[in-house]
Amino acid sequence: MKNNKDSFLGEALVKRALITEEELNKALQIQAKSGGLLGEILVAEGFIKMIELFYIIAEKEELSLGSNDLAACQKLLDPELAHKFEVETLVIHQFFPIIIEDQRLKVFVSNQGNRKVDELLKNEFGDIEIHKIIATSRDIRFMLEEVFKEEMVEEAVNGLFYRSPKESASTVFTSEQIFFFFLVIAISAFLAYLYPSEALKYFLYFFNILFLASILFKFVLSIVGSFQEKKNLISEEDVTGIDEKELPVYSILVPVYKEPEVIDKLISSLKNLDYPKSKLDVLFLFEEGDIETIEAAKNASPPDNWSFIYIPDSHPKTKPKACNYGLKEARGELLTIYDAEDMPEPDQLKKAYLAFKKSDDNVICFQSALNYFNRDDNILTKLFTLEYSYWFDYMLPGLDALKLPIPLGGTSNHFKIEKLRELGSWDPFNVTEDADLGIRANARGYRVGVLNSTTYEEANNKLSNWINQRSRWLKGYLQTFLVHNRQPVKFIQKVGFRGWFTLQIFIGGSVLTHLVAPFFWFLFIYWLLSGTPYFGEFYYGTLLQISLLNLLFGNFLGIYLATIAVFKRKYYSLITYALLNPFYYLLQSVAAWKALYQLFFNPFYWEKTQHGLTAREVKEND
Repeated sequence: MKNNKDSFLGEALVKRALITEEELNKALQIQAKSGGLLGEILVAEGFIKMIELFYIIAEKEELSLGSNDLAACQKLLDPELAHKFEVETLVIHQFFPIIIEDQRLKVFVSNQGNRKVDELLKNEFGDIEIHKIIATSRDIRFMLEEVFKEEMVEEAVNGLFYRSPKESASTVFTSEQIFFFFLVIAISAFLAYLYPSEALKYFLYFFNILFLASILFKFVLSIVGSFQEKKNLISEEDVTGIDEKELPVYSILVPVYKEPEVIDKLISSLKNLDYPKSKLDVLFLFEEGDIETIEAAKNASPPDNWSFIYIPDSHPKTKPKACNYGLKEARGELLTIYDAEDMPEPDQLKKAYLAFKKSDDNVICFQSALNYFNRDDNILTKLFTLEYSYWFDYMLPGLDALKLPIPLGGTSNHFKIEKLRELGSWDPFNVTEDADLGIRANARGYRVGVLNSTTYEEANNKLSNWINQRSRWLKGYLQTFLVHNRQPVKFIQKVGFRGWFTLQIFIGGSVLTHLVAPFFWFLFIYWLLSGTPYFGEFYYGTLLQISLLNLLFGNFLGIYLATIAVFKRKYYSLITYALLNPFYYLLQSVAAWKALYQLFFNPFYWEKTQHGLTAREVKEND
């Protein structure tokens, strides 16, 4: 049943011909199903522009309209009043104190009947007379950034470092790590000089064991993960049984940079989400100088309740810095991130909501599976799809089942926003901020789960673009490995030996094996072609057995993991491409060496991944 206020507003809008009777009735039906304010529903459904709605509200409630007096209010603005509140409080409750004049407090409010705002103002200012000015979310954001922009940038860049410097990648190597690595290299070089044959043998021993441990660990994770498909499952029946009135506001951060060619597809994908539109808090995060992408987004005419956030130019220019800035302006209880090319399954947000509802309080995040919609573009996209399939469909569920730290993917991770803020949000200096956040969450006593929902992305179909992207990922893995090994004893105390082992093998070991793989392949091919007896003094006994095990069984397991990846999603046409896995592994070695170089000479540089290269127009279940 509609209340008198909604009836009054609806009739006024119809009378002014700003909406039709049919649109009003549809909005009221949505309100009956999902709850929420009628005005917000009308704007979210595209029936009316926000400024038109607020003009009528201001007129009918005999209030000033902030949009009309924005410049004047800006000149009157007393920043000290706003600083009495946290930015998040102002955003969530949509109000902003302007100035106290003649014993009256002028304040912007988006909903003049919000009792929580009245309570907050009374607690801070006492019984002072309140003069409310009705204001859109854009007006409030304008004032917010007028006062807090510099602080928000500083927090986005250095917040984690100020609160917990040991967890920040802003310092690549600590002095202790430099000393340790120098000592190891010096001792190794000295022993290699005195005992070259013995040094080479132990070098071969170490890395052969590392190779074997790495592939066996991934194999065990995949086997365990293969049995998790029916566990923690959010079914279609669960989703259809949701009372939409209970659904919270869901914030969606969409960082985009130099992506004008995919904006239309992105907006279409977000519109396709099955969630009450008035409860979506969509924030596009643009670098303020990226005019081409900003103009493309404006021309695409997204829903009027979506927000454009312009990130001030500052170092480092990374996705996590943009997300930190956007997080300050997010007003949801839950939050997720989507990249520019993402196509999430429509019910993903509802599944995440239900997963949190069923989970323990210490679960901070759920990671959705990622896969590719353009897997058939070429050989590279086929191999990339196989890798993603066994990573997200088997290995991450295995980590989840064994309660081990889970390195998050860069998109479609769903958070409790309050817990995310407690955790310190993302490290702007880590170029795989997602993996770092997953490890940090585990170290702080939180858990990360996996969600049975998929977001489809665009697989790189261009080798140079793939190398750039993969080198950034591997550089970030090195940063994550270094950060969480700064205090190894404390880290073990927090996550246990199993968690520490996962960091070494799954994060550090993955990069290290990619770095040394070309050396081992060179030795093998040289021995095979030259027939030299030189390596005979090294490759005998246990070392020979381990080496042969790596060559035969290790490569077999790598191919096997790529093979099983096809079954869950029935990608049977890709199965023969699993045989190319050893060559795909060598491509990762190229990226690993680029990552190592950049770690020393350009550690915070964000290798931009170019999207929109595929010509395929597909649905996620194609």
